Amino acid sequence: MIFETIVTTAARDGRPHIAPMGVRFEDDLAILAPFRPSTTLDNILATRAAVINLTTDVRVFAGCVTGTQRDWPTLPASRVESVRLLGSLAHMELRLDEVSDDDQRPVLRMKCVHRETHAPFAGFNRAQNAVVEGAILVSRLFMLPADKVDSEMAYLQIAIDKTAGEAERIAWNWLKEAVARHRSSNPQ
Repeated sequence: MIFETIVTTAARDGRPHIAPMGVRFEDDLAILAPFRPSTTLDNILATRAAVINLTTDVRVFAGCVTGTQRDWPTLPASRVESVRLLGSLAHMELRLDEVSDDDQRPVLRMKCVHRETHAPFAGFNRAQNAVVEGAILVSRLFMLPADKVDSEMAYLQIAIDKTAGEAERIAWNWLKEAVARHRSSNPQ
């Protein structure tokens, strides 16, 4: 099972990096598999640390994927050389345990060394799920056919129309603008 999260890392100089990423869990390990090139990968290899952030603020997913907003407030992590999202509901601090190198997508096995819960999880509404799915589509625009993107975005629009709050509408608009930018710079 893959969980959609926000992974935060820090460069050696402390500069934070924030990226949406699917994470798997096997036994007591978090499994990350970033595609190359990847600032997340570079930072983890340099510091041997990362933080998984659990949030319902889908603007973070959409903002990072579209480049509309990449800087979100962070705080220093408690036990690893990294940062966590200020607005996360919970976070898990990880240390690198093992790397299975690959030219395209290395697999990082990471041990959880600290967990904190900051706020209760009230659940996702359908619009939040739609934004996360839309962000995944936008991250793959370069490899998906336009008709698939259009049909999936149209279906996801139903959940936005029925259940979105202001944050979800903002995030959804960032995603739609990213699709339009991609199409204008890559006419078919």
